[in-house]
Amino acid sequence: MIPADVKPAPSPSRDPEKGEAVANDDIGDAGHTTVDPTPIDAEVEKRVLRKLDRRLVSLVFVLYLLAYLDRSNIGNAKIAGLDKDLSLSSSQYQWLLTIFYISYILFEWFALMWKLVPPHIWATFCVLGWGVTATLQAATFSFSGMMAARFFLGFFEAGYGPGIPYLLSFFYLRHEVGFRSGIFLSAAPLATCFAGALAYGITSNDSPPIANWRLLFLVEGLPTIVAAAAAWFLMPDSPEKASFLTDEEKMVARARALRQVGAEDAHRVGHVDFKDIGHALLDLKNYFTAFMYFSCNVSFSSLPVFLPTILSEMGFTPLTSQGLSAPPYFIAFLLVITTTYIADRTQQRGLTIVILSAVGAIGYIMLATTSSTGPRYAGVYLAAAGVFPSIGNILPWVLNNQGSDTKRGAGIAILNLIGQCGPLLGTRVYPARDGPYYRKGMWVCAAFMLFNGCLAAGLRALLVWENRRLDREFGPVEHKGDGGAVGLENDGPAFRYVL
Repeated sequence: MIPADVKPAPSPSRDPEKGEAVANDDIGDAGHTTVDPTPIDAEVEKRVLRKLDRRLVSLVFVLYLLAYLDRSNIGNAKIAGLDKDLSLSSSQYQWLLTIFYISYILFEWFALMWKLVPPHIWATFCVLGWGVTATLQAATFSFSGMMAARFFLGFFEAGYGPGIPYLLSFFYLRHEVGFRSGIFLSAAPLATCFAGALAYGITSNDSPPIANWRLLFLVEGLPTIVAAAAAWFLMPDSPEKASFLTDEEKMVARARALRQVGAEDAHRVGHVDFKDIGHALLDLKNYFTAFMYFSCNVSFSSLPVFLPTILSEMGFTPLTSQGLSAPPYFIAFLLVITTTYIADRTQQRGLTIVILSAVGAIGYIMLATTSSTGPRYAGVYLAAAGVFPSIGNILPWVLNNQGSDTKRGAGIAILNLIGQCGPLLGTRVYPARDGPYYRKGMWVCAAFMLFNGCLAAGLRALLVWENRRLDREFGPVEHKGDGGAVGLENDGPAFRYVL
């Protein structure tokens, strides 16, 4: 049901030859009833956003922090004795990293499950699954056992992390979702920072009751099982069903959804438009962002799991290395939030990514060309400050430039299917024989960060051209902060791409 004050109305279109507005009940071929933007009480809307931020964004942030903690703590476990106790070779350790991403890639299509299954059910399934798996890593006694645990860890995490920006797009408008996605994605560097600090505390015990690395997996895995219960009760399925919103606030939330996509059933759980999936698969712009994600993921996947080892080979003790791995990620955490906020406010996400890519590349070049500890440690800061915020801006850029829920889901799936192949390379560019400087791996990561910047600049140029073409065809559109996203299709008369 549409709220009483939100009535279906003809959607605006224009006669391409005359540039005049004409009535049109359907934009594109989707066949849904579309609506004009409905006036919304600004104070009520602010109240809705505050409540959504407190409940939804806070929840997905905490869950992703736990996910990334459980994913990347194997790097801390390695220098805490995992490799020695399980008699792992350098190649076997790399396979423990790679097998996670093999299952992660195979099940990337799970991102669409946020549309097909009530989110509170899907979230609980994923969180409980990886929590149990992460905890059971403490009970492994062989390489094969750890391989099995890492495979299922990737399986369950594939159902959560890649789809959360897509889930957020059900609740937030185009000019709002980037910052919220940034807050969510900032949990990754914060988790890595926390992992280093936590590992420092755990491994500082000279006489632990069990091996330090086993204790590390237990301490970081068990809270996730508890969090699964919280996900069941706290995760909202849609703005209209959010128990923490009043009836008036639900009405405003519904009107906001209609303003964004212009269709009554656009956010309906269980509904997927296969024609929109086809359009997304044929859209060249989706492949730009997918290969950008691939480029960043080469570094994104390798830095957290190898940094403790790299620091220890700079001459620091294993214990000091655990502590020194934390500060660069805290800087990255702050920059993810800051840059996504700036990109939302300026609607200039491409330029933001170009600048961040250059910062990351400079960091890796410093690591590849210097031998003294000071410049190399400074390079770690720049690398982390470039890689993590770039990822944080690439994902919302996909969401910004899709016109329907199904297109956003398909765009995210394409992004992840291609982009998550980057870790297959990234987890193998730091073989032990290249220590202590790992110059080849550093140069590889530097090259991919530069490639990422070039792709971002190229995509931005393409979007500028597309917007000018739409202006010529339909006439200029005055945007008032929401990107003019009324209608289902990217080629709708009011839709313009976020640069």
